[in-house]
Amino acid sequence: MSRLPAPRLLLSAMLVCGLAACSGGDSAPTKEPPPIIKERQANFKAIGGAFKAVRGELESDAPDFALIAAKANDINARAQQIPNHFPALTSTEDDYDTEALPAIWKKPEEFKAAAAKLADESAKLATLAGGGDKEAVGAQAMAMGGACKGCHDQFRFDDEKK
Repeated sequence: MSRLPAPRLLLSAMLVCGLAACSGGDSAPTKEPPPIIKERQANFKAIGGAFKAVRGELESDAPDFALIAAKANDINARAQQIPNHFPALTSTEDDYDTEALPAIWKKPEEFKAAAAKLADESAKLATLAGGGDKEAVGAQAMAMGGACKGCHDQFRFDDEKK
């Protein structure tokens, strides 16, 4: 009968235990996300892309204010949909791969107010963009970004703060 030397046996046992610890742990979501989670993630990705376009225009010497207004209107329409994208049982606590914190459902009125603030700030940005004043539009873009941050700080899991 062949026997493994003790160090090889110990190494093998450690490897098996290490692999077992990495597979199927409690930290990895196990459920397939429902379509609404994919919809809300796509909505937020589009908001981020539109905001990035606004910032890009404001960094240029001659911003395209019509483009800024269009992107602000897009953000506004998408912001109004945010509350509809968060039905019950679709948070991180429900074992889904999402950044939606349970605070959304624990403080629903605050969450709706945060989404409304983004809608209000984006509407103001669209209006100001029509005037062509780069300084005023830039200040309003910052205010809109502040609305995003305010919501993220309370209601979004930040994996960079782990």
